[in-house]
Amino acid sequence: MPTHPPSIVRRRTLTAALGAATASLCPGTLWAVSPREWPTRPVRLLVGFPAGSSPDLTARALAEPLTRVLGQPVLVENRPGAGGNLAAGLLAKATDDHTLAILINGNMTIARLLNPALGFDPLTELAPVSLIGTAPLLLAAAVSTPGSESAPTFLKAARDAGDRWSYGSPGIGTVAHIGMEWLKGLSGIAPVHVPYPGNPQVVNAMIAGQIQLALLPPGLAAPQVRAGKLRAIGITSAGRSVLAPEWPPLSEAGVRGFHLEIWNAVAAPASMPEALRNRISAVLGEIVRTQDIRQRLFQQGWQVAGTSPQGLANRIRTDTAALGRVIAERQIKAE
Repeated sequence: MPTHPPSIVRRRTLTAALGAATASLCPGTLWAVSPREWPTRPVRLLVGFPAGSSPDLTARALAEPLTRVLGQPVLVENRPGAGGNLAAGLLAKATDDHTLAILINGNMTIARLLNPALGFDPLTELAPVSLIGTAPLLLAAAVSTPGSESAPTFLKAARDAGDRWSYGSPGIGTVAHIGMEWLKGLSGIAPVHVPYPGNPQVVNAMIAGQIQLALLPPGLAAPQVRAGKLRAIGITSAGRSVLAPEWPPLSEAGVRGFHLEIWNAVAAPASMPEALRNRISAVLGEIVRTQDIRQRLFQQGWQVAGTSPQGLANRIRTDTAALGRVIAERQIKAE
């Protein structure tokens, strides 16, 4: 029996998924055509952050296999600005059916809650395609911070310190900022917020002892913890995470009801036909579950999800409600 190179087998598998998704569509949908009739030209994949950023790396990991399956180039286009909302706004207004974007959870959930003057409504003008990867945050502390040998002793020390401690985030309205405000409400701690341009600056400030704590992506914080430059207090997921298996969730330290993750996703304009979004989602699901892409995303700090559009819509609804409550209670506004 003849054998085929892995690339050919993979392409046939992914193409079969594309066809299967099409076959499952009900008659009379908005996009009732053969997969071969789309795309008819290159597909843009917008990224709201600079080259080398986490969303950019995810986009480039997906672009190559998507190009092979779709038969048209998938071109990553970096449009950084406004915490990813510049690219999200461009996506919302796209009408060519050939524009997608890699967005982070803030762009698809709370952007308008933070800034009512935002030029688009993510809940009505952006359409979910697939949740790509998720990750908890790690509550990290400066080595010099008292009580950092365990989560219970750290939280007690933080409560005793009140507003004499400060925490960093990569900016007002980021998930790390809102998450820490949520944690403050649940745990009784009261550190003062100090925003920075990005997480690398937060890490540097903690190592220098300028701030006491922060919520950080595990992929960024773990190497510093293992090198003895930071202390790990606990993670924000409901249970232990494969991304940071050595650290327990904060729930084990008595912080109940605190489940917070960052995530990235592929989104489309709401004007893109639902049947087409379903097809793209099916292909993405197959791509992210291949061993090479799964490993590549894991190395970037993501646990692969690869959901349906409805799965992503459910996540958007849940996160918007949870983070929206914190925004309202803490009266957080984007600058």
